[in-house]
Amino acid sequence: MLRDISNVLIGEDRIRERVHELGGQIASDFDGKLAEDSPLVLMPVMTGALVFAADLIRHLPFLLRLELIAVSSYPGKSMASKGAKLASELPGQLEGKHVLIIDDILDSGHTIAVLRSLVEEQNPASVKVCVMLEKQRHDGPAVANADYVGFTIPDEFVVGYGLDYDGYYRNHPEIVTLREDVL
Repeated sequence: MLRDISNVLIGEDRIRERVHELGGQIASDFDGKLAEDSPLVLMPVMTGALVFAADLIRHLPFLLRLELIAVSSYPGKSMASKGAKLASELPGQLEGKHVLIIDDILDSGHTIAVLRSLVEEQNPASVKVCVMLEKQRHDGPAVANADYVGFTIPDEFVVGYGLDYDGYYRNHPEIVTLREDVL
């Protein structure tokens, strides 16, 4: 796996520090807004956000509920989004709840736009979005934005820390690019 890496964009220590900061920011923003009978509902987008969400929730010091959502947008060896498709049912009973959608990367924004719209149909108290990475796109801005962003990266295909290429590299602890001959 290590021989496939071209460049390390974000190292483990920077990731750990930034996730801690994001957790503090989210905790501060929701402080006093949550009731014991209405915890924050976290909706990690599987499978890419798995690692990020697992680290992030350790920095949120209040009751929360995890509701996983599966969305497919980069099937197989694709390096460009093929459009967001729900691969699981959207959690129900979100009316009046504060919802935080967690995703690995904001690229075109279509996944976030679809999820935000579907969640808003259930009349939650609020919908926020947290992403680990946001790409600086050359073809214009994304169709959706995030309330919390870990890092802004160049418009490159990246793997590691939950992000994959053909199902591999999710377990690499850094955000990296792969060598051209691997792709």
